[in-house]
Amino acid sequence: MDLFSITTLASLLDCGGSGSSGDGQGSSWSLIIMIVLIVVMFALMVIPQRKRDKKVKDMLASIKPGDRVRTIGGIYGTITSIRDDVVTISVGPDKVRLVFARGAIATIEDAPVETTIDGEVRDVK
Repeated sequence: MDLFSITTLASLLDCGGSGSSGDGQGSSWSLIIMIVLIVVMFALMVIPQRKRDKKVKDMLASIKPGDRVRTIGGIYGTITSIRDDVVTISVGPDKVRLVFARGAIATIEDAPVETTIDGEVRDVK
């Protein structure tokens, strides 16, 4: 939130001291409540994102040659080699090798499936 929206919220909550309490105690409590709500909203957005990031980082650290993967571009293949942050994937029945950054791996696939050139789907075992 930017300063404008915080001041707008403060004015909506009547944090300017013009409330019914003459000593300004009501306005300070509403300001504290507003700040706590903003912190809670921020935490509710950040914590799930950190969990997803950790899950992806663990998945990328666990890949090894022989794993079937899907890239963020939707290419399915089998990892043939890994060197630092570079992953080589063999794709299709001709085993064409493609080179990707490690971060381009979206998922590790459980069910190995390949599609032939004419569109026929077959299990790879």
